[in-house]
Amino acid sequence: MSQPVPAMNRKNLQKLAEGLCKTVRHFSKKEMESLIRLYQNIVKRPIDPNTRGGIDRNTFRNILHNTFGMTDDMLMDRVFRGFDKDNDSYINVSEWIEDCFGVYDLNGDGYISREEMFHMLKNSLLKQPTEEDPDEGIKDLVEITLKKMDYDHDSKLSYTDFDKAVRDENLLLEAFGPCLPDSKSIRAFECEAFTEACE
Repeated sequence: MSQPVPAMNRKNLQKLAEGLCKTVRHFSKKEMESLIRLYQNIVKRPIDPNTRGGIDRNTFRNILHNTFGMTDDMLMDRVFRGFDKDNDSYINVSEWIEDCFGVYDLNGDGYISREEMFHMLKNSLLKQPTEEDPDEGIKDLVEITLKKMDYDHDSKLSYTDFDKAVRDENLLLEAFGPCLPDSKSIRAFECEAFTEACE
């Protein structure tokens, strides 16, 4: 029977949360502490930001599948790679507290190209029999998406284009396939991570 992981002492937890709040501004300090505790429960060991390791690919894929209902292998791998910034095959505590754009930027060049859009849309759309060439329909969707999201008209999406488009129209966040969980899964996760969200 495995031993429970000792909780991080309050002082170290606060220090780590304060440090992470300087670079990741999306969460309050209290939310950051909750995410750190959840991370520690997942890795089942005390957290040391200076030690290699963390959540491995299989554990992360299980979380995406079991908690968030994700099933697309390519997108689950992209989400993992989006978190694993240093490419060490683990999501460390700093990486744990982070981006959807990176999931779609398949080659990591800072842009979502027509080819990347085509590849993602082809994989995410249901294959239904049709008399038309399905690739032509996907190419049309890519062009429509570019017209809607490419604000600087350079025929590819930068993070700035993506960010503005998503802020203007929330539904565009998943324009190339689901990279985020549904609202029921989000609520269940929030209840686990931020207990005050369910009270």
